[in-house]
Amino acid sequence: MWSSKLLGLLLIAFSLGVTGGCQPLQVNSVADRLEASNLRPWSPQFSQLPFATSNPDGTIQVQNIRNNLYLTEHDFVPRYYDRTIQLRDIQGVDFVVCPFEKFESLAHTMVSFRLADNTYMGVSAEIRTEPGESFSPLIGLSNQFEMTYVVADERDLIRLRTRHRQADVYIYPTVASPEQAQALFLEMMERANQLAQKPEFYHTLMNNCTTNIRDHINRLQPGRITYNWRLLLPGYSAAYAYDQGFLDRTYPFSELQERGWVNQLAERYYEDPEFSIKIRQNLR
Repeated sequence: MWSSKLLGLLLIAFSLGVTGGCQPLQVNSVADRLEASNLRPWSPQFSQLPFATSNPDGTIQVQNIRNNLYLTEHDFVPRYYDRTIQLRDIQGVDFVVCPFEKFESLAHTMVSFRLADNTYMGVSAEIRTEPGESFSPLIGLSNQFEMTYVVADERDLIRLRTRHRQADVYIYPTVASPEQAQALFLEMMERANQLAQKPEFYHTLMNNCTTNIRDHINRLQPGRITYNWRLLLPGYSAAYAYDQGFLDRTYPFSELQERGWVNQLAERYYEDPEFSIKIRQNLR
């Protein structure tokens, strides 16, 4: 276990690297940090909260699926749509890792669900920013950011990062059965609904993108994921998931990682209607 002092020093270093070191950081007032709220002037990409309704016939209506039209990271047309799916049409789930540019030991993680028609729906736990806010691991310890679940067309989540943020994106197929993927999807939709009703603060260590995925899995399979330092530094989380048997082990991890890097394919097939299928061609 790492000491709290060492963790603090690491977070300061990461924060300086992520924010550029000399850029001023917007910090909310003490009053705003006492209680999480869904009633703030949100950045346009977080203006709508997702919500899901399960119906007796086995369908799930998902509202406010994001599918922005990006010109740049900050210049885009906000777009949302609703979709009704059959739960049984969820056939699998992939683990997606996006390392930070300057500190690859830090990363954003999310999941993407494969449907029977070979479309993908992504779910990403993120900070819900207000205009002028930017992510800082250090400030993320102090009730600065609300937590949100982004439910999005996979093209939104992947293309935003590969082209417009120039970030590396790795897709890792999991070994989850259709039934396990369906259970995870329901778990995550329930969490999205909870956040829409009762907002929470993001926390860099305790309530972040990776800890939320871990918590979902542990609710479905109690004790399945135990503490590991690679969850604290989620740039290594895919290697941990591989060692724990969550990922497809057809290839050694180093080769799986190489095959799972999708940036070149995402650029080549940026406008292709079969974007999600074609960026996975090296994983077949």
